[in-house]
Amino acid sequence: MPPFIVMDVLEKAKELEAAGKSIIHMEVGEPDFDTPAPVREAAVRALASGDTHYTHSMGKIELREAIAAYYKSKYDVEVSPERILITAGTSPGMLLVFSALMERGDEIILPDPYYACYPNFIRYLDGQPVFVPVWEEDGFKYRPEEIKKTITNRTRGIMVNSPANPTGTVFSAGELGAMAELGQTIISDEIYHGLVYEGEEHSILEFTDQAFVINGFSKLFAMTGWRLGWIIAPPEYIRPMQRMQQNLFICAPSFAQSAAIAAFSECSSYIEGMVQAYDERRRYLLKRLMGMGIATKAAPTGAFYALANVKKYTHDSYAFAFEILAQAGVAVTPGIDFGPNCEGYLRFSYANSLENIKEGMDRIQRFLSGI
Repeated sequence: MPPFIVMDVLEKAKELEAAGKSIIHMEVGEPDFDTPAPVREAAVRALASGDTHYTHSMGKIELREAIAAYYKSKYDVEVSPERILITAGTSPGMLLVFSALMERGDEIILPDPYYACYPNFIRYLDGQPVFVPVWEEDGFKYRPEEIKKTITNRTRGIMVNSPANPTGTVFSAGELGAMAELGQTIISDEIYHGLVYEGEEHSILEFTDQAFVINGFSKLFAMTGWRLGWIIAPPEYIRPMQRMQQNLFICAPSFAQSAAIAAFSECSSYIEGMVQAYDERRRYLLKRLMGMGIATKAAPTGAFYALANVKKYTHDSYAFAFEILAQAGVAVTPGIDFGPNCEGYLRFSYANSLENIKEGMDRIQRFLSGI
């Protein structure tokens, strides 16, 4: 299994900081906001009441009902709580979904660029990732005709991530509908839903029931350390995934589940403030990247990432990222972490303060002007 390069960058950046060097962190995709107060307060109440025991392996029914209500209000989609499985973060959710779908040698179709861990999960389970290049001029979105060319009798699913990491791409209703019409199972990673700054996001469940949704609380609700996510799956897959959950994880943390209910019912004003702050940062970052001549052709409109096209400077994004870290004191993620088709790009995370982003861009500009 290859390393998750962004973590290598982060760890090197921490070493430099420990040695006294000033580092601006634009590598890690973690909200810089604290978890909203209602969630933290609900956790305290849960702990005080002794809510520290195993739950049902599928998760607390109250939380599953809250998620079902959320999908009805946000997407007008009816989801039974019996189709929802609460997981200890979205990474275990991916493991359960891919395990349920694949036998040895089965294939999952992925875009390239992709979230770095997708192919590692698939290969870990003796599956085969099949890559469809997506291009800057298309806003890094699938071309359905290119997907069709890769479908075989071993295809078990097509992965879509909207809003996307690392590109910030948001798929339209028409684009998701076209994917659903391919007649394959869709695995939709919706972890960045809610973090959209132009237009709106759509759930794959608006277009097909032949789909798995993977989502969680880490990004929109700034709850990375709480390790809490969910899967929505076709009914026939729930019992197999529940059996795996019972054996591998037992259940998600009980008091975290109780606290998460407050995320849906009491945090709208907190979320609105975070989204406005991200959008302000996004607009500033894009302006600076454009001024340096490294902005991509299509502006990202979701998540909290932007790619920069640095092909005029390098075709070794790995070495270039560590050179920037050492010389400019800015931690960024090399594009090669996200697939061969992302070589020549750097990923910038704007999950940092506007003040730090301004300083980081000043440093990058000085670094590039010296090349």
